[in-house]
Amino acid sequence: MRLVKQIPHDKFLIQIHQYNQKYIVKIELGSFEQLYKISTDEVEDLDKLEKQIISFLLPSAFKRFLEMRSDWVEIQKNIT
Repeated sequence: MRLVKQIPHDKFLIQIHQYNQKYIVKIELGSFEQLYKISTDEVEDLDKLEKQIISFLLPSAFKRFLEMRSDWVEIQKNIT
């Protein structure tokens, strides 16, 4: 897997990797991460992909991170 681009952000670690004819968009927040796989054939311009990630994907990804954290807190309550 090859790192193609790191998108600067003050809250998230956002990276685009390339592997097996796919771009893998990795978004990290703390100890949680989300991955999105996109065929390289579907992406003509990485700059456009970056804008779409920032504008549309990050807000919903943030909501998912909150849900993930909430789920993890519930799990921890039941195992300790």
